[in-house]
Amino acid sequence: MKKIPFSLSAAVALLFTSNMLFAQSVEQGKKFLYYERYKSAKETFEKILQANPNDLNAVYWLGQTLLAPKDNRDTAGAKALYQKSLMSNGTAPLILAGMGEIELLEGKDNDAKQHFETAISLTKAKDIDVLNAVARANANVDVKVGDPNYAIDKLNTATQIKKFNDPETYLIMGDAYRKLIDGGNAVLNYTKALQMQPTLAAAEYKIGKIYLSQNNKEYFLPAFEKAVAIDPAYAPAYYELYFYWYYHDVNKAGDYLDKYVANTDQGPEMEYSKADYLWASGKFAEAKTRAQNLINQYGDKVAPRMYRLLAFAQDTLGDPVAAKQSMLTYFSKETDTSRIRGSYYELLAKDDGKSTDSITQLEAFKYYGMAIQKDSLPEDKNRYIVEATALAKSTGNKQAQAQLAELVYTTKKSPTQTDLYNWGYANYQAGNYKKSDSIFCGIYETQYPNEVYGYLWCSKTKLAEDTTMQSGIVEPAWLKLIDAYRKIDSVKYKPNIITTYFYLAGYYNDVKKDKQKAIEMFEDVLAIDPTNADATKFKQILTAPPKRVAAKPKGTK
Repeated sequence: MKKIPFSLSAAVALLFTSNMLFAQSVEQGKKFLYYERYKSAKETFEKILQANPNDLNAVYWLGQTLLAPKDNRDTAGAKALYQKSLMSNGTAPLILAGMGEIELLEGKDNDAKQHFETAISLTKAKDIDVLNAVARANANVDVKVGDPNYAIDKLNTATQIKKFNDPETYLIMGDAYRKLIDGGNAVLNYTKALQMQPTLAAAEYKIGKIYLSQNNKEYFLPAFEKAVAIDPAYAPAYYELYFYWYYHDVNKAGDYLDKYVANTDQGPEMEYSKADYLWASGKFAEAKTRAQNLINQYGDKVAPRMYRLLAFAQDTLGDPVAAKQSMLTYFSKETDTSRIRGSYYELLAKDDGKSTDSITQLEAFKYYGMAIQKDSLPEDKNRYIVEATALAKSTGNKQAQAQLAELVYTTKKSPTQTDLYNWGYANYQAGNYKKSDSIFCGIYETQYPNEVYGYLWCSKTKLAEDTTMQSGIVEPAWLKLIDAYRKIDSVKYKPNIITTYFYLAGYYNDVKKDKQKAIEMFEDVLAIDPTNADATKFKQILTAPPKRVAAKPKGTK
């Protein structure tokens, strides 16, 4: 065998090439993660670690991959991974940052901060990847924990490092501002990321997500479309476009679903989307069968929305009892309440409203109330209110009408005077006089002091609370009503003033047994209407001397 001479330069070249290939594999895993292809990312990092268990970059990014899925986050797996790595690499900055993220998720803020600061200190605040990792843990918009202001501070430090040129820093900065609900600064930083890397579809996508949260389709649709234009492989934007058109144009939705499927990993999520599309396409029986099969296949791990899909399919196919049970199962399994829409409660309300059982009908009003409170779109709220009010009227349920009127008033950003009146009147009609009292005598009179309706219905409510007038609660209400009539328009409300004086005269004479006060009321009437025959007649009756009774002859009984 011929002996091959040793070449130092060849060995170095071989080592360099090997490292480049290895680094490229880590980058490939990060790229899969960027595209939210979690299965591919996980497999890539696991293969790297099989070859080299001490590759700290691969360890960190595998942990991030385990934490990334919003609906299927493997916190326990990421924690075990980072803990194992720290046993042999206790001062690895990236792993310390990753462990800090785990502690944030566990509510251990102080421990997390200590790990973050240690990681930064070990790199003398000069390692952009470490600063990004610390910020990433705090800026995650999908979790409530973390300090976005702390993230912004560390990211600003990163931008001051010599030769800084990392668009991901600005991408994370945008997330931090988005977490602070500061859309303006979020968009500004996403735009900076795009300026540094024009093909960074994630930045355009995240801009779209901000406008989506504002329900501003004039901006979020173009943003998602631009994201896939600059990078046709960016599946998250295809999914948002599919989801929007799912409710607006099923044919367009189908096109975006096909592109989403072509650019993401196959798995349960893909099957769920296909089942959703069957429903959107009007193939209700097929959608029902597909949803039930997926529930059977994945068991407790199935996405909760499959129960929701099953409920709508069952309801459409004429099985309201099964639909209700499926929807209730969905509610019990859905951990992200932001995904729940008012229309889901509307389905339950409509089905219960068809029942002839009075108790079940009451459940319908409860669900309508939940739908009204849950939905943010005025047109949807109005639809639920109209449906619920029609049901309440058809069943003669005045208590339900009162509750609905309260929901209308309390859920509107700017309730009107009519909304307030309807709320008070509905409670009056339902016999809820204490409630009606608090609305008309309290809220209405305070908010609309120059309108008579509050004073008028306050007095009506007081009278309804005590029809015998023995408690005297109506007296001050009538007196205040007269004052209001005089101040607002004494000419227009002259007949109303006279009528109220007559009420007071009857109250003083018949209930209080105060004849003089009753006479004063009639005198007040005559002061503004000297020709009032009734006031003249009743005043004469009350002021006439008592009739003398003739004495009986002595000796008579």
